[in-house]
Amino acid sequence: MEKVRVRFAPSPTGPLHLGGVRTALYDYLFAKNQGGEFVLRIEDTDTARYVEGAEEYIEEALEWCGIIPDESPKKGGKFAPYRQSERRDIYDKYTEQILKTDYAYIAFDTAEELDAIRAEYEAKGDVFSYDNKTRNRLRNSLALSEEEVQKLLEAKTPYVVRFKMPVDRTLGLVDIIRGNSAVNTDTLDDKVLVKNDGMPTYHFANIIDDHEMEISHVIRGEEWLPSLGLHTLLYEAMGWEAPQFAHLSLILKPEGKGKLSKRDGDKFGFPVFPLNFTDPATGHVSKGYKESGYLPEAFINMVALLGWSPADDKEILTLDEMVKEFDLHKVHKAGARFSKEKSEWFNHQYIQKTSDEELLTILKNSDLNLNMDDEKLLKIIHLMKERATFPKDIYENGKFFFEAPTSYDEKASKKAWNDETSNLLTEFAVTLSGVEAFNAENIKQNLHDFAENKGLGMGKVMMPLRLALVGELKGPDVPDILELIGKEGSIARISNAVNNFK
Repeated sequence: MEKVRVRFAPSPTGPLHLGGVRTALYDYLFAKNQGGEFVLRIEDTDTARYVEGAEEYIEEALEWCGIIPDESPKKGGKFAPYRQSERRDIYDKYTEQILKTDYAYIAFDTAEELDAIRAEYEAKGDVFSYDNKTRNRLRNSLALSEEEVQKLLEAKTPYVVRFKMPVDRTLGLVDIIRGNSAVNTDTLDDKVLVKNDGMPTYHFANIIDDHEMEISHVIRGEEWLPSLGLHTLLYEAMGWEAPQFAHLSLILKPEGKGKLSKRDGDKFGFPVFPLNFTDPATGHVSKGYKESGYLPEAFINMVALLGWSPADDKEILTLDEMVKEFDLHKVHKAGARFSKEKSEWFNHQYIQKTSDEELLTILKNSDLNLNMDDEKLLKIIHLMKERATFPKDIYENGKFFFEAPTSYDEKASKKAWNDETSNLLTEFAVTLSGVEAFNAENIKQNLHDFAENKGLGMGKVMMPLRLALVGELKGPDVPDILELIGKEGSIARISNAVNNFK
């Protein structure tokens, strides 16, 4: 079997979308499953839409996701350069080659001329297409004499190179995910292959690069399905063997209709990009999964299952496990609906799998005010991570460890505090002051002894004590809270609560 080589070929016209991440991931999983190579190629021929910093963003995003290319502009490789803008000499050679065949011609029509023709068609209720039915009446090398063409070339008249679509041919197309289909060439137009500045369009540069880089499989979004006929014919025109194609379904909006977009993220409050992206033109910052508190492993796990099902319907898989199981034939044809709730579920699962030490590192690298030593922070993480969806939840849900309450929940106060409570907690504070080894185990015993001596159930002491320490009736075991706040801090909070309820 030929060596499997796949490529992810984004355009640096903006940040990497969720759909682009999934394409890159499936490329990577398929390549590694087959013992092949994964290539990152930057398709930057669209200079009009080029966005400063987008290429660097794409590379950083893939690195954060753990999708590491074997070859790339940054890494290099035997098929360098991996940036289309640096491959002009290669394209020029193949432009000359295709013009020697019967599959291409040069066209001198100006944009204004074509606009005028489109307007004529529209006035008659028709739609103009530059194709095998109209090309012989337009200003190109098929309709003009050799002498006219030569004069225009000598006058340096701008021109484009167009593909000469065959007349009335039925093409059999094969897709790994979608199976067999057919298209008649009379339904396809004569696409521009080379622009008037000499640079190839996506269609031509794409198949040249895939051939030159020995790409065996092309995995891309379903928006490229209408181009499959043209690309198949381009390989035929150049006398090259075409790669195998697989077109991925769309990632759908949360409500299930239409393609997921950045606007949906803004509307429903979730990111659609892996990392924060600042638009250099407007300064607008689009939130990323990383900065929103998602772990890269959780993010990638979530993305992988947007259109693919592993064996036994497993949901939690490491990247290595995905590689072992991935099969393009098991990628779904139907669109995959994005769910914010499911993405959060994945992150929660991975938070539980992450060690306390790793979570400590994440929290310390955040902008949270963690005014506590590492030993205590690790204990807080261990106590609070069970309910955390994001690392910051450990801090937000356990804020009472770091700050004494300044107010007390009204409903909880009515439930936990009565006329006897202030005296009871004042007495307990005195008892606490006598605890030598101030740890949860000793504190728990002290609480039991105190309640027993008073002839009270534990709840009668625990509930108001929790309210005094936290400000609400929430949090882990009270002895654990007391230990982490410390003796002085605990007594101070009890005193504050007593004064508040006088």
